[in-house]
Amino acid sequence: MLLSGGLSAYSGQSSQPNHSANTSAQKPKRVSVHDPSVIQDDGTYYVFGSHRAYASSKDMINWTPFTNNLSHDYRRVLSSVWDSWPKQSATPDVKGNMWAPDVYYNATMKKWCMYLSLNGAEHRSVIVLLTSDKPNGDWTYVGPVVYSGFTRANYMRTDVPKVLGNDPTLDRYQSYTDTGINAIDACVRDDGQGGLWMSFGSWFGGIWMIRLDPATGLRDYGTTYTTKPNTSDAYYGHKLAGGFGNSGEGSALIHTKGHWYLVLSYGKLEQTGGYQMREFRADTITGPYLDQHGTPAISTASAADNWTDRTGIRLMGSYQWSGDPKGDIEVSQGGNSILHDKDGADYLVYHSRFSDRGEEHQLRVRQLTSTSDGWLVAAPYEYLGTKMGRPHTAKEESGRYELVTHDPTTYFRGTRKVTDTKSTRYRGVNKAVNIVLRPDGRVTGERKGTWRSDRGDRITITIEDDPYPATYQGITAMLPRDKDHRKVMTFTALGDNTCIWGSQV
Repeated sequence: MLLSGGLSAYSGQSSQPNHSANTSAQKPKRVSVHDPSVIQDDGTYYVFGSHRAYASSKDMINWTPFTNNLSHDYRRVLSSVWDSWPKQSATPDVKGNMWAPDVYYNATMKKWCMYLSLNGAEHRSVIVLLTSDKPNGDWTYVGPVVYSGFTRANYMRTDVPKVLGNDPTLDRYQSYTDTGINAIDACVRDDGQGGLWMSFGSWFGGIWMIRLDPATGLRDYGTTYTTKPNTSDAYYGHKLAGGFGNSGEGSALIHTKGHWYLVLSYGKLEQTGGYQMREFRADTITGPYLDQHGTPAISTASAADNWTDRTGIRLMGSYQWSGDPKGDIEVSQGGNSILHDKDGADYLVYHSRFSDRGEEHQLRVRQLTSTSDGWLVAAPYEYLGTKMGRPHTAKEESGRYELVTHDPTTYFRGTRKVTDTKSTRYRGVNKAVNIVLRPDGRVTGERKGTWRSDRGDRITITIEDDPYPATYQGITAMLPRDKDHRKVMTFTALGDNTCIWGSQV
């Protein structure tokens, strides 16, 4: 096949094996789990999502739904806390308001702990703790962990008096500028020094973190916090990100490669809402979290659409390789969690919507790896059992590629039929362009620059004329393509706060 941009003069030959298309490859067994939280236990992976969606897998490729007592007996299990706080005329039934559970094994309690968001109107929500002896249930209700939406009229029905006293000033808890949050989207992590922490929250007031008591799994009432704008709050603890009405939810934390990483979802979760995952990192679990530019995750001013700015590293956008089925273009990815597996590999588990399927969503898994300067980047293809990490030669890595640049300022805006060509235009999709990584170190084709192979599976690519010209640090890997499972050389790289992917033709 001859590529555009003057590439036909280069044969692309290398010592890479001739991997034929795997025509016998089975399609992964898919499930729909929104806002998935992932764990691994005794050789089985489990995901837990909003609206009582649960699934398990032996390989993180083929998933099978399962049920527990929260699937069918949720009203009885949660009746006491639902009736006492989130239930209102606008949200009369708990059924559609069980959101984004996070499951964590508490070694002190010797219990699996589920931190479940019960969502109410006017941000009157609560994160509660349930426990189980096994990850697939059944679950026993323990108690509330943190509240939101409280006012002078109702705060006595929460734990606010226990934290702030009997006559606190509460105006700031209704302000989007400061701490007007929705208490949803828990993420519980051990800091490795005996501290157990839970991040939570949602736009508009940002993402926060409080310390938990390992002995109970509930809030550690012995830990207190000062109230300091954009830094900390006496009730909500440490501020990690967001605020001032800006989007940001679904915080996921992981400690790996010597840093704490925070990945959260910007935008709105609908197909055309710009949902996307942004990355920051810190030296300690409580922050401050910064992106590659050194920009803080915490907002200090309102932005009209912060999902179209360049704060935070966007792990992926809506993208399309040549030959991808047009109806299966991934768009609006987010609601993620991160798994550090027992073999040391890290995985990003998230839900995605698609270009031609409306609000239908499915679970996806990608391996995460780190650049030479310690930033996490996602594999160009979903995880199908092949792990990244094998060293390659420069001769293997040279050749013709498709290049996708994940423009952080764009998002999927729907489709439009082009009458004269009887085709479909996918607005806001990052489409692949053709480049060559030449053996002499030049990048040619539809982008110009230079490249070099570094230390086995490391690569440095300088793009001079891309919409985002930069020097990108990346990793190469032989991975199976989504469309046909044929293994090809790929790279994933980061530069100037922007991610790029490459797939060898």
